[in-house]
This record gives sequence, C-alpha cells and structure tokens, in this order.
Amino acid sequence: MSPFMKFFNSLYDYLPPSSWFLVQRHNLASSSETNEVVRSGIIGELIYIWKETRIFVFIPILKFLVTMCLVMSFLLFIERVYMSVVVVIVKLLRRTPEKVHKWEAINDDDLELAHTNYPMVLIQIPMYNEKEVCQLSIGAACRLSWPLDRMIVQVLDDSTDPASKELVNAECDKWARKGINIMSEIRDNRIGYKAGALKAGMMHNYVKQCEFVAIFDADFQPDPDFLARTIPFLIHNREISLVQCRWKFVNANECLMTRMQEMSLNYHFLAEQESGSSIHAFFGFNGTAGVWRIAALNEAGGWKDRTTVEDMDLAVRACLHGWKFVYVHSVEVKNELPSTFKAYRFQQHRWSCGPANLWRKMTMEILENKKVSAWKKLYLIYNFFFIRKIVVHIFTFVFYCLILPATVLFPELEVPKWATVYVPSTITLLNALATPRSLHLLVFWILFENVMSMHRTKATFIGLLEAGRVNEWVVTEKLGDTLKSKLIAKATTKLYTRFGQRINWRELVVGLYIFICGCYDFAYGGSYFYVYLFLQACAFFVAGVGYIGTIVPVG
Repeated sequence: MSPFMKFFNSLYDYLPPSSWFLVQRHNLASSSETNEVVRSGIIGELIYIWKETRIFVFIPILKFLVTMCLVMSFLLFIERVYMSVVVVIVKLLRRTPEKVHKWEAINDDDLELAHTNYPMVLIQIPMYNEKEVCQLSIGAACRLSWPLDRMIVQVLDDSTDPASKELVNAECDKWARKGINIMSEIRDNRIGYKAGALKAGMMHNYVKQCEFVAIFDADFQPDPDFLARTIPFLIHNREISLVQCRWKFVNANECLMTRMQEMSLNYHFLAEQESGSSIHAFFGFNGTAGVWRIAALNEAGGWKDRTTVEDMDLAVRACLHGWKFVYVHSVEVKNELPSTFKAYRFQQHRWSCGPANLWRKMTMEILENKKVSAWKKLYLIYNFFFIRKIVVHIFTFVFYCLILPATVLFPELEVPKWATVYVPSTITLLNALATPRSLHLLVFWILFENVMSMHRTKATFIGLLEAGRVNEWVVTEKLGDTLKSKLIAKATTKLYTRFGQRINWRELVVGLYIFICGCYDFAYGGSYFYVYLFLQACAFFVAGVGYIGTIVPVG
C-alpha cells in the first residue's frame, strides 16, 4: 500500500467523524464508490485521494465561504435599502440643502459693501502631465463669477513633461494678462503626489488671506456660478467645513465602458453621498469639485500622503474634530471619465486600495476619539468603511465569480434562492434607478462590475495587508477632445494597438474557470445556470484581450 493510501486509511481509523468540519458519518457510509474504489495503481490512488480531498477539504471550505457570503449579502442588502430609503424620504420631503441649512445669496446691491461681502477664495488645480485637459480646467476656474480681487487661482503643476509645462505656463500667462490673480506653483519633486502638491500650495504666504479653498482636478470644469452657489453654505453655517458637489460626465456616451462608470458613480452620489449628508452630515470627500473651510482643513491636520486617498483621509479627520459636511446634488461640475481600460483599472486600484489601507490605519484613532458620538464612530467604522469599502468588493468577486460557478462542480453546496435572485436583483435595480436612461444596459453593467470586482478585491487586500502596491499612485489618463480628434485621424491608418500589450491574463484565467463551470453545467446540470456562466465568462474574455473601452492606437 502506498504512503498516500496509508495516510487516508489512518484518518478513517483514528479520527472520529465529529472532527471533520461539516461532514457527517452517514455521508461517508452512503458513498459506495469511495469504499469500492480500486486501491492499487496510480490512477486508482489519485481518484481515491481526490474523492477524499473533495469530501474533507474542498466541500467544508466552500460551505464555510458560502455561509460567509450569505452573511455579507444580507449586510449589503440592508445597507443599500437603508441608503435608498433615506434618499426617498429626503426627496419626498424636499429637504434640499438650501432648506436644511441657512443659505442666502451674497448681497452685492450696495457697491460700497459688495467688496467686503465676498470672502477671499483660493482655487487649487493640481495636475501632472495633463496637457490634453489642463486648459479646460484653468479656463473654467478663471471664468468663475467672483470679484477678481477676492479670488486666487493656484495651478499646482507637478508635470515632468516639457510640453505639458509649457502649455500650463502659456495658459496661466494668458489669464494673468486678462487680470486674473493666477499663480503657477511648480515643485522640484513629486513627494506625496497630489496630497504633497496640495500641502505645498497651502504653505505660500498669500494663502493666509484666504478663508476658503475650492479644489478641481485637471479635467474638471465648474460653471461660472459654482462659488456663488456653494460659498453661502460656509458663510452662514459656521459648523460646516466642506461643500461637495456632483460630477457631470462630458464623455459618458463615448463607449460602453463609460456608460457603465456613469451608472456606478451616479449611484454613489445619489445614494451614498446624499444619505451620508442628510443623516450623519458626513461623507467621503471626492477629492475635487468641493470647497473647504481652510480653518477646518488646518485643524484636521492638513493634507497627508500616508494613503492614496488623501481626500478621504482629510474628510475622516475633519469629521473626528466635529466638523459637518453638506452635499449639494443640484450643483454639477463637468469632468471626464477614464475611457481606456488601463486607465480605469489604475483608478479603481487606487480607489479600492486606499480606503482599505486607511481603514486599517484609522480604526483605533476613530475608536479613541472623544469629540464624536458612539453612533458616528459606528457609522464610520462599519457603514462607511467596512461595508462600502471592504465587504462590497470581496463579496462581489468571491460570491459571483468563484462560489456560484463552483456550485456546478460541487452539488453538495446549497445557496438559497434569496441570495442568488432576490437580493442581487434588488441591489441592481436600486443602482439602476440613479441612471434611468441606462436601464437597458443592466445586464452589461452586472457583467462589467463582476469583472472589475476582481481588481477591486485584489486592491482591497493589498490595502489591508499593506503589500507592495499599497502606495502606488498613477494619474488617471484623460484623453481630452484634442487628443481624441488626433486618435480618430490616426485610427484610419492603424486601428489597433499591439495585441500583446492588451492581454490581461488575470481576466483570462478567471474567464476560463467560469467557462469550464458553464460547460460542465451545460453537459450535466439540470438548469439554465450555464447561460449566466457563459455570459460572465465572455465578459472576462473580452476584458482579457483588451477589447473594452477606447483603444488608443500605437504609432
């Protein structure tokens, strides 16, 4: 008898049935094939080993994972329904920010007092090698309807590309000649990335005269009345430190991938930001399209570069100092979505890794804080971080891309119908209501989100474990209208990039796993579950070969 056979026979002889997790004696007794397997020859031994490993290892582990996923599914369901109910109540009662908080337009009728009625505002525009969109943001900031002597536009240019530097300098000079108080601040390093640039910008002497700071990323284009609609919240409500506005996407119709992003981000603003603002006066700062009270920013400790989500870090610290936030859904700021799959993956890595890492760093700080209530601490740790930043990513990938396909190969696994049909259907419909025009794209959105959940899960674990790429910062590439026109012309001669550069092997591996499960279900299953498996496998394959988003030609 081989050593393998001796090992498994010893398990039968010396370990009681109760020692096997989730395995009962009658299951073993009823397995006639296991008892009758030929115990001689390498093939027989391998079959026997597989059957025993399947019973004692894989099935207990998978059952444990199913149980964990069911718990996470229920928690996510409660969270989504809770946020949706809050938003519905807010809308029905018409509790707009202007009604909840004191808001009065700045009085400029008296010409002698008009100057003093407008507070000094600093406008920061951090950028890095973004020549395709920098002119748009600088121009929009300089066109804001605000007294010229009560506004300072600060361009924080960390660009290393000479062409980008030259373009930014030329744009700043153009607006300076028109009377705009605009400063181009250049660092000789990129320490701290965006957080480092914003922190360095706040250290200049002329900033001391400013009371508020508005922040716009390089592709954001605020309307002229942006300050006139947001600053009054800060003037008349001394407890408010942040006014966050909604994003409006100028390139949502560019491709299917941008439509999917629009659906996800619209839900984020309508549900997460709206509910957080209405109930807890807290939400995560989106890093742009917002106005801060500089005193609150300084009291919270200023900008820190310890994670890749310096905006969320600042928001949590300000909340722990007792400051309140307000989200204004009616004020939109135009911006551009990443339209290449590579750029979107880098962005999602940063947005998933950063919050997980911040949760690791700040949990004890939140618990030990004395300035906020236990209720708000619970909301921060459980709702804001654990459910929305950790559980949602891990659950989506593990359950829909690993566990459900595995039920085809392991019929012993039982997943209740409410977890496979009712809960995901409800969550999906609630998400879709934020973008009614894309209801017909729900199936594509589900498949795409499942694909992206793999990257988000990987990034979440990197953040939790502080692994190698935890502080990786890659600026999200934006194509801009100028570059897009060039790409269209260039695409007439070269339609595709090199195939090898588009291959994403992780998507191909997961897609192959799901495809194999689909084939097995098609051959031996008694339901039509293989339809979902084949569709999901195709989504992974499409992403795996890079045929998603805008394909940028290579010269």
